[in-house]
Amino acid sequence: MSGLGAAGSAELEPVGARAVEAALGAGADEAEAWVERSHGTDVRVYDGEVESLAEAGGRGLGLRVFVAQRPGYAYGTDLSDAGAAALARSAVEAAAVADVDEHAGLPDEVGAADVDGLHSPELASWSAERKIELALAIERAARSREGVSQVEDTVYADRDERSAIVSSSGLSASFAATAAWAYASAFAGEGADLMTGIGLGLGRSPAALDPEAIGGEAAGRALALAGARQPAGRRCPVVLDAFVAASFLGIIGGMLSADAVQRGRSLFAGREGDEVAAACVRLADAGTDPDGPASAPFDGEGSARRRTELIEDGRLATYLFDARTARKAGRSTTASAVRSSYRSPPSVGAANLVLESGEEDLEALVRRAGDGLLVTDVAGLHSGVNPVSGTFSVGATGRLIEGGELASPVREVTIANDLVAMLRAVEAVGSESRWVPFGGSVRAAPVLLGEMAVSGS
Repeated sequence: MSGLGAAGSAELEPVGARAVEAALGAGADEAEAWVERSHGTDVRVYDGEVESLAEAGGRGLGLRVFVAQRPGYAYGTDLSDAGAAALARSAVEAAAVADVDEHAGLPDEVGAADVDGLHSPELASWSAERKIELALAIERAARSREGVSQVEDTVYADRDERSAIVSSSGLSASFAATAAWAYASAFAGEGADLMTGIGLGLGRSPAALDPEAIGGEAAGRALALAGARQPAGRRCPVVLDAFVAASFLGIIGGMLSADAVQRGRSLFAGREGDEVAAACVRLADAGTDPDGPASAPFDGEGSARRRTELIEDGRLATYLFDARTARKAGRSTTASAVRSSYRSPPSVGAANLVLESGEEDLEALVRRAGDGLLVTDVAGLHSGVNPVSGTFSVGATGRLIEGGELASPVREVTIANDLVAMLRAVEAVGSESRWVPFGGSVRAAPVLLGEMAVSGS
């Protein structure tokens, strides 16, 4: 199956139109159809050999209806007229047994932003053989570093997707997007001293991926931890590398969802306008950034995507709203409805969280830390954070900082704090930002924290 191409996305709009018409004919007051078609490749290599190669395509239709302010949803893969009619009946039947929601309904604001560069035609020109060779080159780059004992989970993957939305409010829009990514896990040491490091890259096509950089990063991160030992506990400055900072930002982004706030599941509830971070912290949801992995012209319910400033100079500016949560709060949507696929209705979430970069590189942040800790990996973060209090206690690995320079590698460390205290302790944001697909789509840079509790031996 060949690549889909950008021009073909409009072909899905008539499918959505038929589904909406069928839903209105079945008794819906409002209806919205989300249609997808995709093609992707997944390659996994190990020890110079191909472990698996899969090329697959898929398509589907999700239909959301509202009947007397009762929501219903149904989805399927039959895009024929008969399939649309069957989905319409199922969605209306689901609405008939749902609870009344006075805030339910399609968005009042619909449209599509102009976003260039989401689709790369170059992806279609790459054969499976070239993609395999790229994955093998990543593994070779990681294995070539002296001290690397093993390389596992070397993976290349790509997607070419088209999405369309049609609603009874008159919206009919579509777009195409491509993505390619690869990662490798390298190990240094043996037995109980085995340490791991990950390298990754992502872009719109495989041409954007540098196998030497990805494999070298995996090896370098593993080798930097070789011989790690548990340090003594202390309170000290902490530098979070970009991977770890992105993981924390993903958690914070979820707590800035208006749905989490309205359900009492966010420590940021009732804090709009408050100082929740240091003045150097500026966090936004950049839904139309051409480089953003989750960028699109419109959100999951058809409102035009935009940039939303969430934390400005340390102050909480707003939450992320979709149509329903905006109505409940008497606000306007921030075009923050997201979909995992056609199989589920939209929910509130960030598109691309972006932490604005500072002016100092990682080496400068380490010098500023003096004596402290560089954290390069955390474990159990998503289960280790209390969403209401924001307190967390998670395992970490990294490097000690002594006299402003990186020193011994450490493991079996526990770092603990609460998220607001951590945000307020930020002394500087680094200059070297990157996209990291941890906890969503996040662009982060290293962060220097003035102090954090570090528990060890």
